[in-house]
Amino acid sequence: MTEQQVYEVLEEHPEFELRRYPEHLVAETEVGGPFELAGNVAFPRLARFIGGHNRSSRKIAMTAPVVQEQDPANRRYVVGFVMPADVSADDLPDPLDSAVRVRRVPAETAAALRFSGRWSRGSFEKRAAQLLAALDAAGLEVVGTPRYARFDPPWTPWFLRRNEVVVPVAA
Repeated sequence: MTEQQVYEVLEEHPEFELRRYPEHLVAETEVGGPFELAGNVAFPRLARFIGGHNRSSRKIAMTAPVVQEQDPANRRYVVGFVMPADVSADDLPDPLDSAVRVRRVPAETAAALRFSGRWSRGSFEKRAAQLLAALDAAGLEVVGTPRYARFDPPWTPWFLRRNEVVVPVAA
């Protein structure tokens, strides 16, 4: 079974969970193009990195989710693989592909709205708007950009896919 990113559920609300994510590492790449294609362009780069195309020729286990968020400064997308929890920054090999970077993500509090369905901009935007409205109603302060989290491989039937919109909030 694929390792999933660790988090602690702090509170359950009718429309979302409030979670605490520990500090973790991601391998990520920035891509242009339409929302729906960003993951398709980024995935092979990131898969090569974890498949051994790195300075140590070391394979790294695939984890879930694959995260995607829009960089508001340049209208491009940043797509990332969350690294396994037992891999430290010192142990993680450097990428050979200059388009792939490894980044430490600080611990954060975030709200997550889980849903199933297709990976589309419309689906993401609808759920993001729903989550942002629920956060506003709950009096929580949004402190970051919504990100899309995909948990299943593309061959999973669309109606069985686990997706989430995750929004950082003030602790």
